[in-house]
Amino acid sequence: MTKPSLKDFTRRDVLASSILTVVLFVAALLLFPASHEAEGKGPQVTAQTPSR
Repeated sequence: MTKPSLKDFTRRDVLASSILTVVLFVAALLLFPASHEAEGKGPQVTAQTPSR
């Protein structure tokens, strides 16, 4: 069995890997939203600083 070279990488392979990369990033964005509005409503904890 020979090691595949860059010549064996076809246009179809580039397209398939690009689509899979986009799917991976979209799944990551859906699972881990970056905005705080998208987070669930849960108990909020605030730290109180001692007054001087």
